[in-house]
Amino acid sequence: MAARKGRRRTCEPGEPMETETPDAGVERRAEVYLPGRGPPLREGEELVMDEEAYVLYHRAQTGSPCLSFDIVRDHLGDNRTELPLTLYLCAGTQAESSQSNRLMILRMHNLHGTKRTPSEGSDDEEEEDEDEEDEEDRKPQLELAMVPHYGGINRVRVSSLGEEPVAAVWSEKGQVEVFKLRRLLRAVDDAQSMAAFLREEQALTKPIFTFAGHMVEGFALDWSPRVPGRLLTGDCQKNIHLWTPTDGGSWHVDQRPFAGHTRSVEDLQWSPTEDTVFASCSADASIRIWDIRAAPSKACMLTTATAHDGDVNVINWSRREPFLLSGGDDGALKVWDLRQFKSGSPVATFKQHVAPVTSVEWHPQDSGVFAASGADNQITQWDLAVERDAEAGDAETDPGLAELPQQLLFVHQGETDLKELHWHPQCPGVLVSTALSGFTVFRTISV
Repeated sequence: MAARKGRRRTCEPGEPMETETPDAGVERRAEVYLPGRGPPLREGEELVMDEEAYVLYHRAQTGSPCLSFDIVRDHLGDNRTELPLTLYLCAGTQAESSQSNRLMILRMHNLHGTKRTPSEGSDDEEEEDEDEEDEEDRKPQLELAMVPHYGGINRVRVSSLGEEPVAAVWSEKGQVEVFKLRRLLRAVDDAQSMAAFLREEQALTKPIFTFAGHMVEGFALDWSPRVPGRLLTGDCQKNIHLWTPTDGGSWHVDQRPFAGHTRSVEDLQWSPTEDTVFASCSADASIRIWDIRAAPSKACMLTTATAHDGDVNVINWSRREPFLLSGGDDGALKVWDLRQFKSGSPVATFKQHVAPVTSVEWHPQDSGVFAASGADNQITQWDLAVERDAEAGDAETDPGLAELPQQLLFVHQGETDLKELHWHPQCPGVLVSTALSGFTVFRTISV
């Protein structure tokens, strides 16, 4: 949630906020700020965060911007809600110089919440001293372990081969590489290991496998959640290749591309329930469902030719329901029921974003909740189960609320040029995003 500074306005759909207009003394009135729908910021106004709308909020910078990242599963336990939090990310940079790029592991820790409980039984002076000490103890911490990478990194996806965490990396140089991550993860956990890594291992860390058969760059990339080591890669020339792990710790990449799309393959998603089925989306406006048991030229089972009005940028397959979520250049978010995919019609369409959608993802624990980011610098949170209370009278209180989709839970702003977001699979409700302005880790009061 953010608000205008000058005239203060809230970003959350259901929470009006008193406003101030600096031009005319102090004028107080309640209104709801509707991103992309209200007037633009005027001179002297800026958006500021309302901390009461967040349980957790932290930002981090890594130097050069990162177009893509993935969350690395850790051994700290599942369903973690106790603060402070620790999390691990794998990311790749998009520096101006090809030689200046890095593949990196980030360890973000000591991530406290936005609210603090006042100490009981202490006077004001004691509380002030405690607050100063507390402020120092509550500072978030960031450790980085990086290895050089020639070429900007378009997309990063993390998986595990047995006990070995690995990252697949799509490079702007037209190659897909696989890196082992154990050394980098060990380095961010321990100062001595970091010193040894910088002294001996950083320059020696090379990809364990490289595929240059795409010939051009791409962005589409996904590890199978069911078959360890099985990988799909798609490029800007419409080709999709299947990687099959071999006994020697390498991969066999089928040189026969899956044929069907007529333009760039933008995203790929394996089915969470079937070993051989995956989905793809493309700049040709279509979404396709494939089965790798058939020959690549005949593997496309289902397609919807005009899924969006323009490029389909991203898709995400629900781990809990037979739903596929898509986002396009048209700013629309669409939910597809795969049991009705032949009809060519989504079961739900939402239009809050006013620029291309750049990332979508279902909540890993709550089957009806998802998040999306857009080139309009909005991150939106949605819940398919929400229905507006007709007795609440929202439209009478503020007519602007009637324009909002009833399933819209929350709108987060404040980032510049948003690229990608992920829910943390082990910390319920925690979202991580990357943008030109850096990384953001937050949890809202809505999820």
